[in-house]
Amino acid sequence: MTARWLFGIVLSAVALGGCSPSPGPLAEAPVDALAAHEALIARSEALIPGPPWPAGDERGMANAIGPGTWLRCAHHMSQPGARVYELSHLRSDDMPQTPWGPPLTFQFRATAGVPGTLDAWHAGELVSGEPGAQGTQMDAFGHWGTLATPWDGELPFPVEQVTYYGGYTQAEVKPAPESPLRRLGIDKAPPIVTTAVLLDARTYLGGGEVLAAGRQIQPADIDAMIEAQGLAWRGILPGDVVYIYTGWSDHWDEGFYYEGGPGLSYDSAVYLADKRIVLVALDNPFTDAVNRGQFAGRSKPPPGGPPNIYTPVHYYNLTKAGIHNIQNANLRAMADDKVWLSCTMILPLRVEGGTGSPVRPIAIGVPAS
Repeated sequence: MTARWLFGIVLSAVALGGCSPSPGPLAEAPVDALAAHEALIARSEALIPGPPWPAGDERGMANAIGPGTWLRCAHHMSQPGARVYELSHLRSDDMPQTPWGPPLTFQFRATAGVPGTLDAWHAGELVSGEPGAQGTQMDAFGHWGTLATPWDGELPFPVEQVTYYGGYTQAEVKPAPESPLRRLGIDKAPPIVTTAVLLDARTYLGGGEVLAAGRQIQPADIDAMIEAQGLAWRGILPGDVVYIYTGWSDHWDEGFYYEGGPGLSYDSAVYLADKRIVLVALDNPFTDAVNRGQFAGRSKPPPGGPPNIYTPVHYYNLTKAGIHNIQNANLRAMADDKVWLSCTMILPLRVEGGTGSPVRPIAIGVPAS
């Protein structure tokens, strides 16, 4: 896409009311500004493709990313008072780290120079760890597969029976134990530039309190938050990213952060897929709702998922719907400012065959006050 075309998208957004002040929520905006925004959304929807996707697809719902989502983004970026929100946690070797991936260890070297020059420089390196599993990170579709029948626990694990998003087989995705993902790796995910809807579950479901571990966010909860936040005129659109703030990130520096968390129900994953979203991100470790002690065998998963599926949202999003997940999003500042609608940009690293990537998502939107 050329710079001239992208500049034209921005000008189109401005011409359709992009220069009008945008209070939060937008439902309280002057009628002419709201009507102009609705007209822009109608234009964008005509530019957004829908499934079925071409044979051999590895992008899933991210096929929607393009001129239609960029047009909507341009509106939010062009608003007076818009600001940038960082939606990731700071990465370091002393940040909280998941027990299911090797911890990150960074090493920094002394200041160095070159004889005969004025230059001084520094270097550092990642000594060990799994960057795509730690901190704010995004899952590749190949991160998750599914068996036709439950594993009986006998070794070896029946890898030859695993299938993946799009019907890909184990031989197509990971033909050898030491191989990277030959299909569905994080390198297949495009840059995500689209509009985002932020749902404040902490306020509207928790009454201002952090949602408890295992609390499931249901489709009716999503509808209620859309209504309460003044977004019923727009709702969730094809190509959107959905951010959900639960408050669990308040526990980021506490030892039990990775022991559980609130999250989506299976029914909500299906509901959001019907809306054709591209990605969902929560301020929790799992996207799924997980009871404290569940992964240690001390409690059962929350109810409502398909039989024999331990993490139903991962299963549905990554193997069926083609929707990416981000875990450990940092959403508090945006929720505090009531930035319910924004332009978001998410750029996973192009790691060939990677199962995930560290990400630095940002959102550009207008604070409510």
